[in-house]
Amino acid sequence: MSVTRIKPETRKRAQELRREMTPPERILWRHLKLLKEQGIRFRRQAPIGPYIADFVSFSEKLIIELDGLSHINTQSYDRNRDRFLNEQGFRVLRFSNSMVCKDPADIVETVLNEVGYEQ
Repeated sequence: MSVTRIKPETRKRAQELRREMTPPERILWRHLKLLKEQGIRFRRQAPIGPYIADFVSFSEKLIIELDGLSHINTQSYDRNRDRFLNEQGFRVLRFSNSMVCKDPADIVETVLNEVGYEQ
């Protein structure tokens, strides 16, 4: 399993996305940072090959993607992206922006279950 080299323009775009987080991304980020207490560390807007993951835990090989308006009519792109990330050994969880705004704690619970964390 070899990850494709990250292009400088992809790194630059990831930095821009970290500075310009959407409100749902900010909400989820606040909750994901609390998982450090359980030893689960996430990075935000992290480049992986030619793609940028919204949130990724490299130790858990887990990616969390938020789907908002920008994902309308991008199902084919998202499928190809998820396939690439799966081939790199990552599991991808997708949540809607509305889910994040409605109940971010439920998403955190899903993440904990996915990584097998015993509460």
